[in-house]
Amino acid sequence: MSFHSNAPTQTDSAQTERLAPLTGKVALVTGGSRGIGAAVATRLAADGGDVVLTYQHRSDRAAEVVAAVKAAGRRALAVQADSADAAAVRTAVEAAVAEFGRLDILVNNAGLGVLAPLEQLSIDDIDRSLAVNVRAPLVAAQAAVPHMVDGGRIITIGSCVAERVAFPGFTAYATSKSALLGLTKALARELGGRGITATLVHPGPTDTDMNPADGPGAEAQSALTSLGRYGHAADVAATVAHLAGEGGRYMTGTAVAVDGGFAG
Repeated sequence: MSFHSNAPTQTDSAQTERLAPLTGKVALVTGGSRGIGAAVATRLAADGGDVVLTYQHRSDRAAEVVAAVKAAGRRALAVQADSADAAAVRTAVEAAVAEFGRLDILVNNAGLGVLAPLEQLSIDDIDRSLAVNVRAPLVAAQAAVPHMVDGGRIITIGSCVAERVAFPGFTAYATSKSALLGLTKALARELGGRGITATLVHPGPTDTDMNPADGPGAEAQSALTSLGRYGHAADVAATVAHLAGEGGRYMTGTAVAVDGGFAG
């Protein structure tokens, strides 16, 4: 496990500090080096939060996000961690707290998409899908909650396929993403008395390097949305930022779709 850190920096002005809704907050974004995770990390920083992100392989991409967070005047830390490794997930949480002294927002974004016909799925495919997409968010929440106080947020990134499986080959992925609703509802009930909320965000077809808007199958995915197009990672990040801030203080145990009407 390795770390990449930046020293604290000051925001440009006192006015910026006053306007930033997450000033003083620390967020951990798993899988934050690219795609939706990177957009979430930079948006939370723009809203005043200090950000810790995990990455698996691409230290260069993680460094780019750290630099973007620093450019917003916030502190940043990148932690190498495979979300399939429960110990690494716990260590990332502890690293965040050790670096910044607190943890207010956990964004469970890291995910794995194993797409294959049912009869071609191996046990390893199934086990890794569940380890990354289900076990890791649960373990991260378990590790994070002791460090959270009233106002803490646990936000998990799901998928529109939890509501509508429009294509074959999604059995392992849809199963894992559907489990996140039960996790979210259970966390909300268990943690509500401590003032900690738990919510789930279901992105639809989103233009990232894993599912580009000009890639194979993109036309079919776009056609299944009400808006007839892909969304952007920033669209999902905006919803996460809302849930992380004051707008999310009375939202818990529920899922929010950012899918252009895919599941409608």
